Amino acid sequence: SYSFCTLLIPNMPSGPASARAAKQWADLNKVTETCGRDELHEQGVTCDGPLDLGKSVLGGDVSNAKKVNLVIVGAGLSGCVIAERCAEELGLTSLVIDKRDHIGGNCYDSLHESGIRVSEYGPHFFHTTHDRVWEYVKQHSEWAPFEYRGRGLVNDISGKEVLVPIPPTQDTVNKLFHAGVASDGDMEAWYETQRVPNEDPKNGKEAALSRVGADLYEKIFRHYTKKQWDKYPEELDASVLIRLPCRTSTDDRYFNDKYQALPCRGYTRIFENMLLTGACKDKVTVRLNCDFFKVRDQLPEHDMVVYTGPIDAYFAEQGLPKLEYRSVVFEKEYSEEPEDGFVQESLCCNYPSADVPWTRIVEYKHTPNQPEHVRNGNVKGSICYKEFSSATGDPYYPVPNPENRALYERYRELAEKEPSVAFVGRLASYKYFNMDQAILNALEMYDSMKETGKLAPQRPPSEM
Repeated sequence: SYSFCTLLIPNMPSGPASARAAKQWADLNKVTETCGRDELHEQGVTCDGPLDLGKSVLGGDVSNAKKVNLVIVGAGLSGCVIAERCAEELGLTSLVIDKRDHIGGNCYDSLHESGIRVSEYGPHFFHTTHDRVWEYVKQHSEWAPFEYRGRGLVNDISGKEVLVPIPPTQDTVNKLFHAGVASDGDMEAWYETQRVPNEDPKNGKEAALSRVGADLYEKIFRHYTKKQWDKYPEELDASVLIRLPCRTSTDDRYFNDKYQALPCRGYTRIFENMLLTGACKDKVTVRLNCDFFKVRDQLPEHDMVVYTGPIDAYFAEQGLPKLEYRSVVFEKEYSEEPEDGFVQESLCCNYPSADVPWTRIVEYKHTPNQPEHVRNGNVKGSICYKEFSSATGDPYYPVPNPENRALYERYRELAEKEPSVAFVGRLASYKYFNMDQAILNALEMYDSMKETGKLAPQRPPSEM
């Protein structure tokens, strides 16, 4: 059993980042112990890193592929959920292709040469309020309770750098502004002295000021937004910042969802269980290093294409402008023997100020789902990923402003006319989805497939 207790080995180097929030907040998490099923582990698979998928999978050759019901472009959450559900419940066959050399999309994690589990495209923290999603992911992994708590290195009113909770809590305003907040009522009163009332904010700045006020806006949100989006808040939709969490308590959890957990053997294992076990073992063929646009004419006979890539890339020949995305560039640094085995005090440290170009530094060794030899303290070094937002690279985040929304609508109209192609997921919908939203969207589209024979969303992406 991979219980949560085994994740906190007594002789592990004393990194100060705990995997759980304070008891009164951790108790709100309905994930109370290890749960779920890892079928590959039950079958005797013991490796900590990604499985070797073999030459035929990695070779990317589709020329000899047999007729399938679905060609699925993209081996991330959206594509794999649809492949798994269609195989398991409907007996449909799929060819899943991806231009990358791995499955899992941006959720992919692997082992650094030191043995530390790292996420190649940034950290992922699973959280959801949806019972259906939680029950689904438990079929494909064992999970241990985990509450992510964000931290940021920010200058207080005297100019001293202090590590504070983000989203802001009582501790945040006390450390930054010496506010003397001691209760929820004190915190609400402090907010009221700060906020700029606005019932109809027209942009991100107006939304932020109405939520958190000028002091927190300047210290935490203004410059971080500029680094993340290369736009100041006033250049973005109000929707980007209107939901800024305004904590009045000491709850320093980043998310409020009732289910919060990490997969015990990493995220890649979820996709391996989805595609390599059960009905998928015989019904799903995977080809990696396989660019859809380069092999389009070589694909086997099929009934439908499920496209999960950028919608503007699919219609590139139409001559429309490209949609705007933000990407992330990672600068990696391995430290041989940092003090107490760790480089920084927290798993993720955000840098909201304008004086450094990076947005955050992630030290993966803090994550409690590390392989046993890391948890036992046998790896003395640690690796940090420094993240920089970028206009070039793999598309991560759609840029929400009126121009991009209008352009996406033009692409959406083209997509609706495309025969036998379903556009699924965040890139195809030009809408950022959390992991659970991507899964729910795919499950609901599968429901439509089961009921009507067509993959179609049951709600617009804006409602996800």
